[in-house]
Amino acid sequence: MNDAEREQLLKRVNRQSATVGASIPETITVDGEEIQLKEFLVETRKIETLPPETSELISRARQRFAAEREKRVDRLKTDQLTSEEAEKLADEIVGIDRARNALKTIRHPDFGEEARTNNIEDHKRWLSFVDSIK
Repeated sequence: MNDAEREQLLKRVNRQSATVGASIPETITVDGEEIQLKEFLVETRKIETLPPETSELISRARQRFAAEREKRVDRLKTDQLTSEEAEKLADEIVGIDRARNALKTIRHPDFGEEARTNNIEDHKRWLSFVDSIK
C-alpha cells in the first residue's frame, strides 16, 4: 500500500458519514475476544430502553470499542500493510464505529421526565397541604 492509499483510507474511516451504507464485518476480535459484529448490531437495534442495571455494561463496551478503534487506526497509520489488509482494517474500523453508534442510540430511561413528574407531584402535595391549613 502506498502513502496515497493510506491517506485515502484514513480519511474514509474518519469521515462523519463513514458508517453510512458501509459493509459490516461478520466478526471482529476485541481484546482477544471474537465478537459477532453483525449479530451484535441487529440485537442492539432491538433494545428500546436501556435497563439501569446494564448501563455500566454498555459504558464498558463503548470504551472497549473506542480503544480497539484507536489501536486499529494506529495500525492503519503506521503498519506495513498490503492494500487488501488495509481495506480489511478500514472495514473493521467502520464496523466498530457502527457498533459504537448503535450503543449510543440505545434509549436510556428518561430521568428528566421522571424528575419533572416528581416535581409536579411535590408541588401538588404542597398545595394540598396549604389548602388544608386554610
